[in-house]
Amino acid sequence: MAGNTEPLSPRAKLAVTAGKAAAAVSRAAGRGSGSVIGGRVALKLDPDLLARLAGHLDVVLVSATNGKTTTTRLIAEALRASGPVVSNALGANMPAGITSALAGGSDAKYGVIEVDEKYLAGVARDVTPKAIALLNLSRDQLDRAAETRMLAEKWREGLAGSKALIVANADDPLIVWAASSSANVVWVAAGQEWKDDAWSCPSCGGVMQRPGDDWFCAECGFRRPTPSWALSGDHVLDPHGSAWPIKLQLPGRANKANATTSAAVAAAFGVPPQVALERMFSVQAVAGRYDVVTFQQRELRLLLAKNPAGWLETFSLIDPPPTPVIMSVNARGADGTDTSWLWDVDYTRLAGHPIFVLGDRKLDLAVRLEVAGLDFQVCESLDEAVQLAPPGRIEVIANYTAFQDLRRRVGN
Repeated sequence: MAGNTEPLSPRAKLAVTAGKAAAAVSRAAGRGSGSVIGGRVALKLDPDLLARLAGHLDVVLVSATNGKTTTTRLIAEALRASGPVVSNALGANMPAGITSALAGGSDAKYGVIEVDEKYLAGVARDVTPKAIALLNLSRDQLDRAAETRMLAEKWREGLAGSKALIVANADDPLIVWAASSSANVVWVAAGQEWKDDAWSCPSCGGVMQRPGDDWFCAECGFRRPTPSWALSGDHVLDPHGSAWPIKLQLPGRANKANATTSAAVAAAFGVPPQVALERMFSVQAVAGRYDVVTFQQRELRLLLAKNPAGWLETFSLIDPPPTPVIMSVNARGADGTDTSWLWDVDYTRLAGHPIFVLGDRKLDLAVRLEVAGLDFQVCESLDEAVQLAPPGRIEVIANYTAFQDLRRRVGN
């Protein structure tokens, strides 16, 4: 059940009002949604506001390197079958953004909250979640978030003793190790295509053995747990062995995995898999991801890829050659300023595609593509790239701030 249902104190109400005013000023100035500055102002006035705003909610937290925004959206849609939901659907996933989102949920029953990996343990302490979904961990923004084993250890320590139900990916050794400190875990076989961050045992440092879909450490015995939920082709298998069809408008296997985890979370709140999965079909795009837009009389599909694992998944769902591909990479604060991750991406998968490169760090990407032996053109703008691209729908792949730049340019 949700916790405290007492009305907000005068101080909390003042903080919420001031935060909304700051957000409105930010929007009027054309500086985005204002959710972050609004949350910062509100938390400055009442440092305990996040806990107060979550007091009446059954909260789900979602964290991962990849897929957390989409999974948050899918869970929110599923839970709406059972009551009103408040969610940070636009992806402002640090405490300030989460506070802004919850400030608009006074009448909600559920809070479905995406949380940046670095802040998961702290937010979990503040909002006392009923469930926490953990999807995957892989290298991303190493200059900010540290390496994956350290992050998994912070999760493991932060979640120890938590009363929340942990819904965790049994196929990612780092996730299993992080979740295993908790007493109440539901394991989901969601898959793990990117394995390059999971060859050493997070428990002892030994070499991980990975026969087929299984994994184990021969040195310390740490091994893949038996899942109770699983993705099997186009179906979700529930703990009773029933198979439920997945019908999504979102592309790719990764989103079927996200739907499987979301169905497991929804079931913990009493929403049957069939109902949950049917509701997920309504999701066509998530904060601009997967949107197909018209720009300069051309169709562009917008795809977000922020790190090696994300690029690998994205390459698996784009249309085959000779579909043109535009790639844009920045290295601003929100992206992580270290672009060495480009060398971990197998860009040879793009062979045969006409390729166009732009963004703040277009030359970094150009060097990587040159070494991969690919033909490409460096462009100064999206407009130039679209004009040079041969006929057909264009796949546009960008990391975080580059993606936001492109969305603004196409009016999305």
